[in-house]
Amino acid sequence: MAKVLVVEDNELNLKLFCDLLTIKDHEVILSKDGFNILEIVIEQLPDLILMDIQLADVSGLDLIKILKNNPKTNKIPIIVITAFAMKNEVMRISESGCDLYLSKPVSIDNFFFSVERFISNNNTV
Repeated sequence: MAKVLVVEDNELNLKLFCDLLTIKDHEVILSKDGFNILEIVIEQLPDLILMDIQLADVSGLDLIKILKNNPKTNKIPIIVITAFAMKNEVMRISESGCDLYLSKPVSIDNFFFSVERFISNNNTV
């Protein structure tokens, strides 16, 4: 069992990701707005972060940079899950420091594969 932080402001997506993670017996931590993200991550030390980048009041890309620039949180893998699909946005996402980018809608198989890949890698290090 792993601890996964989901940063998502859309209620339907949040419920879907939580349900899928719960199926695999993962502990889920929620952040609907990304505020105080550094404090949450330092306190909870998740094994993986799922990050939407289109949050209401803050950019998920800025949150990723904050987490990747902090020595206490920079090793935690971050998967971006977003509906952004334009070429320049994909480049910005890649440059943010995230470990993987998944485009919405995400297939359930690809979601499980991606999550388990990072959790397995993180727990063996």
